[in-house]
Amino acid sequence: MIESVAYLFPMGRTPRSRLSALTTALVLVASTSGVSCKPRASSGASSAPVTVAAAADLAIAFKEVGEAFENAGHAKPVFTFGSTGLLAKQVSEGAPYDVFAAANISFVDDVVKGGACDGGTKSLYAQGRIAIITRKGDIAPPTSLADLAAPRFARIAIANPEHAPYGRAAEEALTHDGVWATVKPKLVYGENVRQALQFAQTGNADAAIVALSLANMGDSPSVVIAADKHKPIDQALVVCGKEPRASEGRAFVAFVASPAGRTIMRRYGFTLPGELATGPGN
Repeated sequence: MIESVAYLFPMGRTPRSRLSALTTALVLVASTSGVSCKPRASSGASSAPVTVAAAADLAIAFKEVGEAFENAGHAKPVFTFGSTGLLAKQVSEGAPYDVFAAANISFVDDVVKGGACDGGTKSLYAQGRIAIITRKGDIAPPTSLADLAAPRFARIAIANPEHAPYGRAAEEALTHDGVWATVKPKLVYGENVRQALQFAQTGNADAAIVALSLANMGDSPSVVIAADKHKPIDQALVVCGKEPRASEGRAFVAFVASPAGRTIMRRYGFTLPGELATGPGN
């Protein structure tokens, strides 16, 4: 390429004429080689997806949040949904997630304390609610937790209370209403709250106590449980990725708390920071 340019300006010319010829030659080289003179867009950190470990109760809501986040010009979110306790264990062991969205703030505190995530980015994003969902069919839906003690409910699904905050809330609510001892022998445990919902949807359980955010999306009968029957399900998220990925993680956390993110979360039955729970079952 340099040799072809050299032929365009003989050494006998004046410096000014040689400089003019060189400029013309470079323009010709650029045009014939297909090189654009326009500045290229920066690839930036958004070229790679932002990875989010999220509690199972967020499976539907975060899908919509993720689409809105990407449409706003950010990286595509890739979600891993599961029980909060098991996800926290993965994060603590070094799983490469950029964001951890827990169903209980205590798990976020644990991963921050262990040094896996940035405590300065911890943010409360919602308070969850629980509801009873009944399988389709000829079974009469309950009107309260006490109804689950009735013989028509032979199998009742909840998320495993050992590592799933919504399962723990279900246990607390049943205890509060004095039916835990009666209902416990009927229980089938899902690995997470989403699996507990699937047990009822597929007929493998007669009813399930699940997150309101999931119960709202089905067409099976559901009953919202009063929030004062269990400890608050305070849900928080935190950035865990390192730079440059952490910048997109922070952008995702901020988007969830933005007016657009709050609108979506509210639609799925979450109570948001700064708001009081409204609707049935309070």
